[in-house]
Amino acid sequence: MTQVKVLNPIKHRQLTVDEYHRMGEVGILHPDERVELLDGEILQMSPIGRRHAAYVDRISNWLIREFGTRAIVHIQNPVVLNNRSEPQPDIVLLPPREDFYIETGVSASDVYLVIEVSDTTLEFDRTEKLPRYALAEIPEVWIVDTNANRIEVYRNPIEGKYQSSQIVKRGDRIAVSAFPDIALDSSLLLFDS
Repeated sequence: MTQVKVLNPIKHRQLTVDEYHRMGEVGILHPDERVELLDGEILQMSPIGRRHAAYVDRISNWLIREFGTRAIVHIQNPVVLNNRSEPQPDIVLLPPREDFYIETGVSASDVYLVIEVSDTTLEFDRTEKLPRYALAEIPEVWIVDTNANRIEVYRNPIEGKYQSSQIVKRGDRIAVSAFPDIALDSSLLLFDS
């Protein structure tokens, strides 16, 4: 039996965040394209359905109302995790800044909380995005599972893994760890089943 020797294995070229942005500037990526950059690869995002949109609106409205000028609610906008990753989480809670991050953009070190609303993307959010957020040391991530109507809360990232996790169901109390003085009934965030 003869063996086939592979001389030149195919290599993937990973993009940087700057290259990704230049692709948008020159028209390679259309402004309305739903894409994000993870580990140097451009990934297409799922279309936003009605259920997903309603959860994002409900949660972001609550955050805006409760936090007022204490935080910026960043909705479906990019966050630079590192030189090769710039996802677009559904909701991000940020420290207030007069320039609203126009000069620098938002990086992982700016973030209090990331919220991913998951209907069709639950497994991807858990296995792909969550570890990247932990590696970037984002202190807290909520994954809102719209199918089970609950919130998975992840906190305390150490060496790329969240050390604390809990499940919050309708009627349970929840607070952002950066603002323990603002706790609420999770029924305000979750719809009736």
